[in-house]
Amino acid sequence: MNDPRALFDTYLRQRRELGERFVVLERNRERPAPAEPERPRSAPATGGRRAGWRKDAPPVPPPGIAVPLPAEDLFTADPLRGADLETIAALVRACRKCQLCQGRANAVPGEGPAEAKLVVVGEGPGAREDETGRPFVGRAGELLTEILAAIEVPRERVFICNIVKCRPPGNRRPQQDEIDACAPYLYAQLARIRPTVILAMGGTAAETLLSTKQSLASLRNRVHSFRGTPLVVTYHPAALLRNPHWKKPTWDDVRIARQLLDARA
Repeated sequence: MNDPRALFDTYLRQRRELGERFVVLERNRERPAPAEPERPRSAPATGGRRAGWRKDAPPVPPPGIAVPLPAEDLFTADPLRGADLETIAALVRACRKCQLCQGRANAVPGEGPAEAKLVVVGEGPGAREDETGRPFVGRAGELLTEILAAIEVPRERVFICNIVKCRPPGNRRPQQDEIDACAPYLYAQLARIRPTVILAMGGTAAETLLSTKQSLASLRNRVHSFRGTPLVVTYHPAALLRNPHWKKPTWDDVRIARQLLDARA
């Protein structure tokens, strides 16, 4: 029999990973709805392509946080201003602005076409990404590829990257000084690509791009704006591997992002 205390401890750690600072326990709560039945192995775990991603897709939610363009300082010599993706990637690989560079095998600038309409932003590279220099190539990356295929957006048409470009030790959450050192590379990539939609996966991506400390749960079900680009917040694929119950809300979120792509095509 599972230890209730161990299960509760796991639950609290999962909520903390999602960026929530407080957990409220209420009495006399209604019994949770039964878990969704297991889908056939032939259908993607995130919703299935057989019925089409449009079936029962949620409506596009109302606006949320809007992050404006920063004031531009024309007198600052910034090597990132106007840089193309290859130049930004080279700067990332040579970067030594924070302690994360000390333990890396490879920096992971990100990959995808410069004309990508969708940009996916995660937290940071894991062990497999550090080995290869490519983003989202481990188990979470495989799930991301399935999610994108389920909404009929091939991975090769998406630019995929992270908030920090080097692996944090032990896959810990990046520290604020590490995020501050690395975020300009991401902002330069977004400025160069000018995507139609940004999909922020996980609490670190959402908090950084939206300059907020709100929890991931409170940031979902809104269409935010990052410097004029619609931004949708959802769970990180790694979190879905730990808690399959988050697959259904993630499926709803990515279908909202897909609708925004169609609306702005």
